[in-house]
Amino acid sequence: MLDGMKDAELARVADGYLRLMRAPETSRLESSAGGVFGFVAASLVVALVVYGALWFLHARTAGGVVMESEHRLVSLPLVPISPKPVAGLLRFRGNPAHTYYGRGPLPENPRLLWRFPGYPMCSESWVGSESKIWCGTGWTGQPAVWVRPDGISEVIVGAFDRAVHFINLDTGRRTRPDFVTGDIIKGSVTIDPDGDPLIYFGSRDNKLRIVALDRGGGPQELWKLDADFVPGIWNNDWDGNPLVLDDMLYEGGENGYLFAFRLHLDYGPGGRVHVRPELLAAIRGWTEELLEKVGDRNASIESSVAAFGKRLYFANSAGRVVGVDTSQIDSGRAPLVFDFWMGDDIDASVVIDEEGMLYVAAELERYLPRSDEVGQLVKLDPYTTGDPVLWSLEFPPALDDWKGGIWSTPALDDQALYVTTNSGMLAIVDRRTGEILFTDDLGPHAWSSPALVDDQLIVATCTGQIRDYDVEDPRRPILKWTVTIPSGACIESTPAIWDGRIVVGARDGYLYAFGD
Repeated sequence: MLDGMKDAELARVADGYLRLMRAPETSRLESSAGGVFGFVAASLVVALVVYGALWFLHARTAGGVVMESEHRLVSLPLVPISPKPVAGLLRFRGNPAHTYYGRGPLPENPRLLWRFPGYPMCSESWVGSESKIWCGTGWTGQPAVWVRPDGISEVIVGAFDRAVHFINLDTGRRTRPDFVTGDIIKGSVTIDPDGDPLIYFGSRDNKLRIVALDRGGGPQELWKLDADFVPGIWNNDWDGNPLVLDDMLYEGGENGYLFAFRLHLDYGPGGRVHVRPELLAAIRGWTEELLEKVGDRNASIESSVAAFGKRLYFANSAGRVVGVDTSQIDSGRAPLVFDFWMGDDIDASVVIDEEGMLYVAAELERYLPRSDEVGQLVKLDPYTTGDPVLWSLEFPPALDDWKGGIWSTPALDDQALYVTTNSGMLAIVDRRTGEILFTDDLGPHAWSSPALVDDQLIVATCTGQIRDYDVEDPRRPILKWTVTIPSGACIESTPAIWDGRIVVGARDGYLYAFGD
């Protein structure tokens, strides 16, 4: 039924949900319970009258989350927030532009320091009517790392055993109890960039979550949002990595929407952090015209949102690259400022250089004429009024595979772009001209995103190997060393690099740390 709805109907329904999810106009400092219950009653009336019983069931799930958070905060005297810069690799690719990969030094003679945990991280998960056992961490699955106030470097990673794990970087031992969800976790966890004790992540149980780390007894859920609270187009997972900027939370879902929330982050008298997310915008990433072009309804957002200045960029599985202006987001407005069609599925995240130029990698599965025209790796100028393509490259499939293109997110420095392909190629590309400077063979299914620290490129393969290339001269890389995890299992996840350690998960069920 939802798939058959037209643009105008979907927009009307989404607008209704925005009204339901917005915070009430009354002050958060009011202590009267009547204000809270009045908001609840009003929301239910709107849902019943405007959308009927079906929409009410969806809205109560989402609205109940906001109301619960509202109730927690309503009687608390609040204190101002003072940002606390924190050291770490806090989200997928480190920063909003996806161009920070960690902190060196890198190991010179790496060996396996620890493996986590003592048993494989596995669980059953369903795709449609089919079930299979998933183990370890997958695409993108990059561990996050932060230096806690007590000086401990803590690794935080979601895995296929349906849990977020907390690990001491130096010892490989648990630092906190696991946080368990209802299904596998494929994407990366975001640690709050201002040092507030919060993490943000999604799960295949359809929930986007905010979890506090300052409660006794372990991590505590403060808020969750079910992807089905709006009528999505494809699926209800959350693969992308949440972006947190200036008390805003931005996230794209496999339901096809980009969401913008004002967090309203504050602290109570006991010094415990609280949030009261307010939905400001829900932006559909597809159009009916786009779906007609691709010939299906797969327009999910599986990549992570990128930001540059007051612009947000995201891409979807229908091959659309979208830029919106967030300067008026508090009023619910995010006008479209860039729109480009690659022609095929984009799971890799958009990368942005210091001039605001975009680097976009696409898969090759649909084999539409547009894929031949544009290629699978492009540099785009999102500010021009003419053709935004500055250069483009094609990456066809290997001889024994019908899928081509790129699943990994490219790495960028001041000279070159570094990318791995589904066919198993490592390509180093001149970022200004698009000239391919160097290639190497990694073996097929190279989905792990490469990482750059101190002129060294770390690349993981689907044969369980980790390679370190010296790329001070990107035309003449030098292979410095290779190590292989004991099982030789496929590594789809992105490595995290921090203070002499390389941490990465594999499909054998384990997380590994290498160092001198």
